[in-house]
Amino acid sequence: MRTRVRGWRWRRSPLRRRSDVVEAWTVLVVAVLVLVGAPLAGAAAAWWAHDEARSVSAEQRAERHRVRAEVVATTDSLPSVQAGGQRAYRATVHWTEPGGATRTTTTRVPADTRRGEVVDVWLDDQGRSVLPPVDGSAVWQHTLAIGTCATGGAVLVVLFGHSLVRRVALRRRMAEWDRAWARTEPEWTHRRA
Repeated sequence: MRTRVRGWRWRRSPLRRRSDVVEAWTVLVVAVLVLVGAPLAGAAAAWWAHDEARSVSAEQRAERHRVRAEVVATTDSLPSVQAGGQRAYRATVHWTEPGGATRTTTTRVPADTRRGEVVDVWLDDQGRSVLPPVDGSAVWQHTLAIGTCATGGAVLVVLFGHSLVRRVALRRRMAEWDRAWARTEPEWTHRRA
């Protein structure tokens, strides 16, 4: 039956090696980095991503405008799948601008839209059909995704570094034990080195 002695790497002992002390301190540093450093890195990355996504959303809201347009004809025979799992068709729509001019463009409309129905169409400054601007929920989804990935990446980097330190410490420990055995073995086996 095996018994474990907790904290043996911290206590003075003739069996304790320098590599044991290095490994003990490494475990402490890894624990602090994983429990404190990685969440801080994730929070910093999320904060940066949130600011960037909000500025992109504000730019898109400034560049794009919505018009109410009437569906003239659908051009696709098969629907495509958009974000959120919604099905959409390409359709030709037309609308009247505030100056009285009639405009026509091709855009995506929901799959259940019929000819003659009125839909919202987002246009850029040149009058091209574009996606609607990013909303607040998409900004927060982006923020959480970046924060989570940054936290996970930081944890992986710390654990990878810890595995490298443990590997080096194990090699040094084995070398130290080999040297100690080379000194002790002749006394035990009465053999000359």
